[in-house]
Amino acid sequence: MTKRHFSMLREFHLADWFTLANAFCGTGAIFASMRFLQEGIVQDLIIGMALIPLAFVFDALDGRVARWRKVASTLGRELDSLSDVISFGVAPAALGYACGLQGGWDWAVLSYFVGCGVSRLARYNVTAEQLSGDEGKVRYFEGTPIPTSVVIVGLLFAAAYTGNIGADLWFGMFKLGPWQLHPLVLVYALFGSLMISKTLHIPKP
Repeated sequence: MTKRHFSMLREFHLADWFTLANAFCGTGAIFASMRFLQEGIVQDLIIGMALIPLAFVFDALDGRVARWRKVASTLGRELDSLSDVISFGVAPAALGYACGLQGGWDWAVLSYFVGCGVSRLARYNVTAEQLSGDEGKVRYFEGTPIPTSVVIVGLLFAAAYTGNIGADLWFGMFKLGPWQLHPLVLVYALFGSLMISKTLHIPKP
């Protein structure tokens, strides 16, 4: 590594390393999904699902550490958003696909979910200053935070643990026009829509 690379690393605060740990967990979950699709070993899928709650812990800790150290930066905010897209957007979608949400309509809904997550985070970054009170702190979220997708992963974990994945996925499958739709994927549509809602205000801790 060059001196320039080390210089960039020196700009990272302690909280940023927790944020990166969040991203590593999400990336690991995606790899575990692909490994399951290759080998068919459910344990790989379970491990991937377990990494998402761990990512949630790191996501919570980075904010606490930043407040404890009284350090906040634009770099940290961007790292947080990018990590959240991986761990709570792309990874849950990949896990859903691995569990059997592989119809054409399923792809569309999973893509919608990820798009909602990206839009939600981008909107927050742009409007954070506008939503701040006199104390300079964002008082509420517009729409549900993207880490709420950990609930979807919990649902998938229950399905995988009980063997209800693939052809045995809960609620079965329907053929709508040229593509297949698994009703379970509508959970992703619901969570995605809640994330981009402008009328739903969630108090920020």
